[in-house]
Amino acid sequence: MMQDSRPPAQTWTLTKPQVVSDGGIVVAQNAEAARAGARVLEAGGTAMDAAVVTACVLSVVEPWLSGLGGGGFLVHGAANGTVETLDFNLVAGQGVDPAAYPLAGGSGGDWFNWPAVKDDRNLVGPTSICVPGAVAGLSTALEQHGRLSWAEALAPAIEIAERGMRVDWFADLAFAIDRPGLSRDPEARGLFLDPDRRVADPAGPGGDLLPMPKKAAMLRRLAEAGARDFYEGQIARALSADLAAMGAPVTSADLARYRAEWRAPVSAPYRDRQVHAIPGLSGGPSLLEALAQLSHHEIGALDEAARAALYADTIRAAYEQRLKTMGHAAGAGDCTSHVSVVDRHGNMVALTNTLLSRFGSKVISPSLGLLLNNGMMWFDPRPGQPNGIAPGARPLANMCPVIVTQDGKPEIALGAAGGRQIFPAVLQVLSGLIDLGRSPQDALHAPRLDASTPTILVNRRAARDVATAISANHPVQITEDGVYPVRFSIPSLAVSGQGRGPNIGAAHPPSPWAAAVAEGAA
Repeated sequence: MMQDSRPPAQTWTLTKPQVVSDGGIVVAQNAEAARAGARVLEAGGTAMDAAVVTACVLSVVEPWLSGLGGGGFLVHGAANGTVETLDFNLVAGQGVDPAAYPLAGGSGGDWFNWPAVKDDRNLVGPTSICVPGAVAGLSTALEQHGRLSWAEALAPAIEIAERGMRVDWFADLAFAIDRPGLSRDPEARGLFLDPDRRVADPAGPGGDLLPMPKKAAMLRRLAEAGARDFYEGQIARALSADLAAMGAPVTSADLARYRAEWRAPVSAPYRDRQVHAIPGLSGGPSLLEALAQLSHHEIGALDEAARAALYADTIRAAYEQRLKTMGHAAGAGDCTSHVSVVDRHGNMVALTNTLLSRFGSKVISPSLGLLLNNGMMWFDPRPGQPNGIAPGARPLANMCPVIVTQDGKPEIALGAAGGRQIFPAVLQVLSGLIDLGRSPQDALHAPRLDASTPTILVNRRAARDVATAISANHPVQITEDGVYPVRFSIPSLAVSGQGRGPNIGAAHPPSPWAAAVAEGAA
């Protein structure tokens, strides 16, 4: 009999302790960005001030996930219990022609698997670009609930863009993963792939800095001229000229027309809480539908396997309904960065911003150094679908930031990055906090499943009988929750003590850069 000479399997457990503070806390996927936000809180800024500053810094230090060339959503929970949402998501240009995205084949028959488009025109390159909403959204949010001026909010991002983002092994991994796509665009290739653009980092021996002078100049202009300059001023003229030259379906009129929109949240009870999410074309309605189904079960009485099987069934049902019926034509109401903030007064923000795919369209505006989104990817390319390509349409987005209130006051700010994995992760983290009484740290460390695709992904750290229980109704794949590829999304969580205890922040354990930072610790 031959002996198995392979070494025994090893299981590594990654831990990231929660942060506890009587003051405010910022949780983000990049520690440098979170520290910038925490310094704002320490100086007396609001949760919104910190969220906007953090998001602006993320656009520099984590350019593959989010940026001012993208869009997103946020939910604001005031300490007095008022909850509002802001939609600053991407919009298709008015001149978009669905015929310009012909199908290239593929099955096209399943409700989930959309067929490919010729030359991936909806995924990569200028034809994948939609109107960016981030600048309008972040500035509008600051005007409504911030104390900082727009110029003050941009200052940390300007400083870092001039200094350069830190490039370590994790950043180099991001560049390497998307080297083929980035190589297609001269500006992206020059910025991200040319080693001569880097300079030594005096604060980190062996590390590098990647200065972004064009982006810094754009940010300085935004600080001086105001946010509307991006849509109607000097920056808008430069951007629209670049877009026209490259053949993108976004014009100066599209930019001038864009506005972020405040809306009442879509809200529903869950146990003794109220969950508030983005209405309409987001992950919010699907999350609330799934939570409504869970509410019929006593989650805490189930063992891990039975609970996981229930999560899988519930998420799958919500996803089938979501992708068959939701879209801009149905009358509804990927790579991403999420920020959760609580300030010392109990105000909370859950903010998600995205370029969609990693590095978005892989296209940089030559005049501005601005990495642009690939928002066309979010539309179903098949004719006649609720979420089909159409002029001026908003796509069905996966982002799902939420604020949960208890006793009329905000208690939980939560969201995640990870495309279709987002709302399944948000649901399981919320259920862990509310149904199982887990601490924020334990809620984020608990092994999750992902049921956003027909094959259910199960974390290898889950109990052995979890996969067996789920497989009674679904195909199952057991996989790791690692740095790359992301399998179960990247949540960021802040919990308010509501005056009865300290605030708590918790970040995604496997992510090497994610962090919760308390004011005074930055």
